[in-house]
Amino acid sequence: MSLSFLSKYVFIAALSAAPVLAADVIASGLNNPRGIAISPNGDLFVAEAGTGGTGPCIASSNGTTPCLGNTGSITRIDLRKGTQERVATGFPSLAVANGSGAIGPAGISFQGQGNGYITLGLGANPTLRSQLGEDGAATAHTARMQPNGKWSVEADLGTFEINNNPAGGPIDTNPFGILALPGKQIVADAGGNDLLEIGANGKIQTLAVFPGQMVPAPGGGGLIPAEPVPTTVVVGPDGAYYVGQLTGFPFFPGSANVYRVSPQGGTPTVAYSGFTNIVSIAFGSDGSLYVLEISKNGLRSGNPLGALIKVLPDGTRTELAAGQLFMPGGLVLASDGTIYVTNWSVLPGGGQVLRIQQ
Repeated sequence: MSLSFLSKYVFIAALSAAPVLAADVIASGLNNPRGIAISPNGDLFVAEAGTGGTGPCIASSNGTTPCLGNTGSITRIDLRKGTQERVATGFPSLAVANGSGAIGPAGISFQGQGNGYITLGLGANPTLRSQLGEDGAATAHTARMQPNGKWSVEADLGTFEINNNPAGGPIDTNPFGILALPGKQIVADAGGNDLLEIGANGKIQTLAVFPGQMVPAPGGGGLIPAEPVPTTVVVGPDGAYYVGQLTGFPFFPGSANVYRVSPQGGTPTVAYSGFTNIVSIAFGSDGSLYVLEISKNGLRSGNPLGALIKVLPDGTRTELAAGQLFMPGGLVLASDGTIYVTNWSVLPGGGQVLRIQQ
């Protein structure tokens, strides 16, 4: 699919009223900005999925035929100087002719003294990579970016999907969210519908497979199956992994969950429910969960309004910066509680980074 726990921890609560926080634009002109992370020195880094190109084209899993270009990039935002700069370029990007909704660099996470780990999406059957030539070989991989911006291809998640297909069904992969930890990276594969661990030796193993669900069919007529589409992974206050799901077609509002997965792997359990089209999550220092929805009303609504929901440890939910997020794509919290969000994540040249101060 691309942009195609125990019961006592399950919270379904009405949103509480709260003052609307201002969302200030601190970066603009980005190409389909998705994941965002804070580096060890405090700079912000944004994964830009690019604008595709005029190279070979393949059939994607969402029914389009995107074409390849090496237009994906990583932008650094120096919060002290207020500047932005593309520091790593040339990543593979797949997009339709107008460059919107590109698939390319999606997630970014830092570990150690500045190494950034990045997911490079595909959103298709990885056997089709042979049609993309040498420039497309890095799709469905992770990459490692050095502090100087040089990057190299790392784990081949596409071949892992071909050989294992952990969730069964059609072979499909779209590495999206990534969490870099000492000696390993954890990846949410939105196409493979699974959570993967990449060891220090490069070995990939499956930690969890996420269940689909039955949701109301568009226009009535009973229930139809929807894929889970995991998009984001973080470590929770209890040390477990928490994974947010976009959900697949028909993107039914309120059907997206946040799952808890043991670091040892196993069957995922629902920790929080009742969300819509989750693309990113984060935990605050007080244990509050922040959930970013790319579409507040569901991706079939045609309404670009997104939402950022804060869930307190007692289950109280509050929407932050209401009415100011449009197709947001990534979320990160600074140590002082400041929130940074990528906005207009499906636009070429129109993407932004917003700062929301609590």
